Amino acid sequence: MSMTRKTKKRGMQILVYALLIFGSVLCLMPLFWMIRSSLMTNVEIFMVPIHWIPEKFRWENYKEVFTTLPFLKYYANSLKLVFFVVTGAVITSSLCAYGLARIDWGGRNIVFSCIMGSMMLPAAVTIIPTFLMFRKIGLTNSLIPLIIPAWLGGGAFYIFLLRQFFLSIPKDMDEAAYIDGANHFQIYCRIILPLTKPALVVVGMFAFMNTWNDFLGPLIYLNSDDKYTVALGLQLFIGSYRAEWQLMMAAACLVVIPAIIVFMLGQRYLIEGITMTGVKG
Repeated sequence: MSMTRKTKKRGMQILVYALLIFGSVLCLMPLFWMIRSSLMTNVEIFMVPIHWIPEKFRWENYKEVFTTLPFLKYYANSLKLVFFVVTGAVITSSLCAYGLARIDWGGRNIVFSCIMGSMMLPAAVTIIPTFLMFRKIGLTNSLIPLIIPAWLGGGAFYIFLLRQFFLSIPKDMDEAAYIDGANHFQIYCRIILPLTKPALVVVGMFAFMNTWNDFLGPLIYLNSDDKYTVALGLQLFIGSYRAEWQLMMAAACLVVIPAIIVFMLGQRYLIEGITMTGVKG
């Protein structure tokens, strides 16, 4: 009986691993298609029967990406935008979360409820009034409208994420710091931030991914080609009469690299940072 049970358990494990491997292959297939297409000619990409491996690896496609368009400029614009947005989101959302989690003041719960309620508001509702506001003060056709919101709280989701993490830290630490003469800003910098590194990394990763992949925001506010981000630069490889698919795939590979690097560097904090937000001390 025990052998039969062990056999069934082993069979279930094999089935689970097989399903996981199959699912992983399906998830990686678009990435593989993008890489193989970036090393082919435009004609070879759509040949039937499908050529899974290029007959000749055209590494010059990656060089043509930078000669066809000022893609290096787009890359620099995106990196600059990401730096200011991630920095602003981490700093301001952590400050807001600290005020909501560690300081007792009248109306705190009402304010937090309003912040949570704003998450239910579709982003499309605020696009037009926000654009009109920035156009009225003359900040369009620049990266500033894309940066300013990150320095005004970072976002409701980031505030919620950090607030829940801050609540998991015992308040005894705050009281001990008060006795030693520390103020709120010192407690925030010297106690709270070092203990919430996983959550801060998660916020930084989310802010990076949302900004790096953002297409609609730059499309609305940027008019000059020299201010474009990589998300806008990719669509320039598709013209009215011809699409340079091999160059677009090569450029897409270059765009994916920073996202992969960020994920690999922060993956060990990702699960910890998210799971700990549900624990309240």
